[in-house]
Amino acid sequence: MAFVYYLFFGIIGAITATFLPGLLNMYSAKISMTEGKKRAFLFAAGVSFAVLIETLVALFFARFLDKNPDVIAILQKVVLGVFISMTIYFFFIAKDVRKQPTKEVKISKSNLFLRGFLLSIINLLPIPFWVYISITFRSLKWFSFSHLSIVATGIGSSIGTFIIMVAYIWFFRPKEENQKSMNVNMNYLIGIVTAIISVFTLLKIIKTM
Repeated sequence: MAFVYYLFFGIIGAITATFLPGLLNMYSAKISMTEGKKRAFLFAAGVSFAVLIETLVALFFARFLDKNPDVIAILQKVVLGVFISMTIYFFFIAKDVRKQPTKEVKISKSNLFLRGFLLSIINLLPIPFWVYISITFRSLKWFSFSHLSIVATGIGSSIGTFIIMVAYIWFFRPKEENQKSMNVNMNYLIGIVTAIISVFTLLKIIKTM
């Protein structure tokens, strides 16, 4: 029963973190439109496998932090700086990163899984997300750092990511003329999320002072 609980904990957490249109979601939808759904599923599988690894790394690191509360106080300040920097990036820099049209690159079927894996590994956002979520829920007694919970949450996170990407592959059909404006809007939304996390982190730091 505990395994099922943490499995769904990971699924829901991943769905919450990935349901907004992002680079990987949009790229999987593009592959689906231009090269077919089967090839897009390979890309999504690579992304999901990378998310599994990143989630496990994040949860083992969070367990270390949970056992060393003195480190958490230092890390909170680091995390605050990181999320403030991300907020500034998404509000003032990221809105212009896709001005230049991207060239179409034909990718072999055997490389799509690896391409998804590598692009997802480069995206390190799942690590701070799961560190923050697991420690927060641990403080509420809704999460534990047992081997069972870590493995089940990691698997659930991978499944949740794959579910969202499959939804984009099947249902999302972006219009080319609206793609740029949508990317700008999504960057602002991500910036708002990181700003909210920054505020909550700052409040937690103030409470401990």
